[in-house]
Amino acid sequence: MQDGDGVREHHRPIVARSGPRRNALCRDGAGASLAAVRVLVVASPLTGHVLPLVPLALALRDAGAEVVVATAGDGVAVCPPQLSPTDVAPGLRLGPLFGRIMLRHPLLARRELAGRGGTTAVGLLFGALGARTAAGTVALADRWRPDLVVHEPLAPAGVEAAARLDVPAVLVEGNLFDAGRLRDAALAVYAPARGLTAPPPPVETVTTAPPSLVGPREGRPVRFLPWAPDRPFDERYARPGIRPRVLVSRSTVSSPGRDRLMADVAAAAAGTGLDVVLVRPERWVTRRRLPPQVTTTDWLPFPRVLPAAAGVVHHGGAGTLLTALAAGTPQLVVRGAGDRRTNADLVAARGAGIAVDPGGVTAAVLERLVGDPGLAGAAREVAAEMAAMPAPAEVVPRLLDLAGAGR
Repeated sequence: MQDGDGVREHHRPIVARSGPRRNALCRDGAGASLAAVRVLVVASPLTGHVLPLVPLALALRDAGAEVVVATAGDGVAVCPPQLSPTDVAPGLRLGPLFGRIMLRHPLLARRELAGRGGTTAVGLLFGALGARTAAGTVALADRWRPDLVVHEPLAPAGVEAAARLDVPAVLVEGNLFDAGRLRDAALAVYAPARGLTAPPPPVETVTTAPPSLVGPREGRPVRFLPWAPDRPFDERYARPGIRPRVLVSRSTVSSPGRDRLMADVAAAAAGTGLDVVLVRPERWVTRRRLPPQVTTTDWLPFPRVLPAAAGVVHHGGAGTLLTALAAGTPQLVVRGAGDRRTNADLVAARGAGIAVDPGGVTAAVLERLVGDPGLAGAAREVAAEMAAMPAPAEVVPRLLDLAGAGR
């Protein structure tokens, strides 16, 4: 449904809280629960911004908390229904918004497209995007009265919602950039637009990037757990094939023009001894004649199929990159816009993958991806490092304590 604040609620209705807050998960003498902690999770309206928050949100819900996810657009579609995804900006279109911003800043746009925009460009884009989602997020928070706000760095509306209600905010790292720096970059644009003065710092920062990749980070380390919806898929891809299998993924973010990555990989695969699988290829790619060892599929749950793959080729998005690292699968990362250049170079520097520029995928590079024992060994090392980090469920008691202290 949609209320007067322009907020569309999906799945179960969200009930407003009235009266004073009780202690976190407090119980009466008969052991019956009186009041559950309410946690508002805030994410930018993009698939790659919502999915990293899902495992922690589900762990909070499994511990008895009520959880609502505030996002919009694609973020609502990919969020599990049990997390009550709520569209806080119905009809929001990211492409035109980002396009107008980049037209006003052509030099910065050029650097961002080359992957050299740093936090300045991303702060400009997501600070403005956050301002578009602010009214709905704040209205939802005012009505639902959460005890705790959990947000990713590029969702500054979460900072405002927590500040307005004077409840703790927890910052959760969602990519390889330092979460605090990204938060500050977005707030530098968002806060003046919203009249938000002296936004309080988070009471806790959760870090997920493996230290051997990015160096030491301040915060509470938590294991990155890949998540994918439970949907039917061709389960043969969850088992090793007769020949080395290479999966090829494309970005979840639309971009102008044709993305040539899959066509380049298909052409390079001709004559190799590899089985190459193009996942969700664009229609123009499937219309071309593909080499016999190149197949296509509509969708695959990467957490389940990457362990059976010999390698993965992708666009450099943090979600795919971290999922491959968690699986111990060597990766070939094509440098690109936004954080993709930095991500590719970090993986290559760790030795867990190969970084190439657009157009740099060749048969020799593909064969090295699956045949270099150094790449496979480093990928397994990072996977073991990530597996040794605390699971999301292990940080939940700390977060519930923070929520209870704010009641």
